[in-house]
Formats: sequence, C-alpha cells, structure tokens
Amino acid sequence: MLRLDDLQLFVRTADAGSLSAAARALEVSPAVASAALKRLEGQLEVRLFARSTRSLRLTPEGEQFLGHARAALQSLDDGQQQLAGGKAAISGVLKLSAPSDFGRNVLLPWLDAFQQEHPQLSVRLLLADRVADLFRQPVDIAIRSGAPEDSSLVALPLAASNRRVLCGAPGYFARHGVPRQLDDLRRHNCLLYMLGERVHDRWSFTQGRRELSVAVSGDRVSDDADVVRRWAVAGQGLTYKSWLDVAADVQAGRLQLALGDYLGEPTPLNLLCAHRAQLSKPVRLLREFLQARCAELLAQAPWLNTPD
Repeated sequence: MLRLDDLQLFVRTADAGSLSAAARALEVSPAVASAALKRLEGQLEVRLFARSTRSLRLTPEGEQFLGHARAALQSLDDGQQQLAGGKAAISGVLKLSAPSDFGRNVLLPWLDAFQQEHPQLSVRLLLADRVADLFRQPVDIAIRSGAPEDSSLVALPLAASNRRVLCGAPGYFARHGVPRQLDDLRRHNCLLYMLGERVHDRWSFTQGRRELSVAVSGDRVSDDADVVRRWAVAGQGLTYKSWLDVAADVQAGRLQLALGDYLGEPTPLNLLCAHRAQLSKPVRLLREFLQARCAELLAQAPWLNTPD
C-alpha cells in the first residue's frame, strides 16, 4: 500500500526539482524525505528520479507516474471536501495552457473574474499556439481549438459551435473594398498564420451544401495568432479568425465582418487533459465558468443571428 505522505513528497520534489526543497516545504528532515522517496521507488520497483550530486530530474517512469500521483492526491482532497459538505473553498495551483490570442485577449480577464470568485486558487498560465504535451509539460489542462491530434487525450467541449469569420478593419475596407465573392479574396492582402512550419494559406468555407476553399496570399505571416489579429485591427489586411478571438473587436467596431453569405470553418474550443482523473474540482468549476462565458460570445455570432 502506497503511503500518502510518500506521494506528497514525490509530487513536491517533482515540482521543486529538489528533494531538500520539498523536505523544507513539508517540514521534514532531508533524511526522512530521502527514505520516503526510496520507499516509494521500492514499492513501485522503478526509479522515479535520475539523481546526481548537482541535479535531479524525473525518469520516463517518474514522468508517467507523476500524473497519477497528482490525480490520486487531488481525488483524496476532493473526497475530503465532499465529506465536509462541499463548502470548502477551492485552493492550490491550477496550471493551464492556452493559445496566444485567445489567452491574452479573452481568457485573461475571465481568469481574473474566476480568481475573484475563488481567491485561494493560484493560476499558472502558459501561452503558446503549439499544443502542450500534457504528459510531459507542467500543465494540468490545455485549452485548444479544433479536434485534438492525440486521440488519447480527454477533450471536453467549451464552445462546440464556434467558427471562423472573415474580417478586416473599416479603414482597410475603405481603401480596398469589401469582398463580395470568395474569389475576391485572391486580390486582397490576407494576413496568414503559421503553425508547425505550415502556413495556413487555404481558407475553407461552406455555402449551403457546397464546401469551398480558396488559396490566399499576403505580405505578412506570423506564428503568433495574436500578431495576426493585431495586424488586422491596424488595417493591414484581412484575417480569418475564430469568432471567440475577434468578437470583442467586431462589437467595438475595430473589425468588420465580410462574406456573410458564406459559413466559416468550424473551430470548436475544447478543454484537454491527459486523464479523466485530472478533472479536479477546480478544473470542473473552471470549465463551467468558461462554458458560460463562451456561450455569451457565441450568442452574438453572426451565423446564429442570420434573419430567416
């Protein structure tokens, strides 16, 4: 039977990267901490850390076991809260990854509001457009658009009906005109996004039952989706973005929609985690909070508000 204090010591050591730091945090002596780690490795019959005189790092087996140890400790904590009537405030550190544009311009104020509701909760936010490796990187959950490439991940919907929209700044349309047909995009400066060395220069739409796409080009490409949106707001060209990313700009008049007769590409927003055991109370509450906020933005989506 694995001991709870041994699991706590293991997780603290992995987070701190130091056995002595974990021992101080748990208020035990280095000798007790070392004995606990050896006991856990003996019970599991694996080495959890590769140790030298100057460094300590997780072994592949340690990385694999870390998620299970976290989930076990969180499950016990959730059980204690339920026995206490579910009234205990959520606390601890919630580690999440989010895309650059959505994270900076949409998620940040939402997280502020969420932490105001749960002041004992700390947030560690990583912003990157590349999909976080939830088995290796120090995050609990990731927020990503589209279907997950890794079918082993658990994907929970946040905004299943989200789509891309074509838009540009009023000043850009005043200078270059508003596209009326899909082929018109070939003569416009289209601001392009690049992910994993791939430039997304073919934009797909539907019109009725027809699926259509057009090859586009422009004088600006970035691997940061926030940069592409900023270029569009500055009037440098057209952008084809998630509605959630540009809804505030559209509502404020900084961007205007175009090609309203065409339906943009589906871009569902999902919450990803490596194991269902990671769906702790803070994660579940955050998901409910984000679903509600996304629903407010989607209520104003143009494809849901087209007159019959």
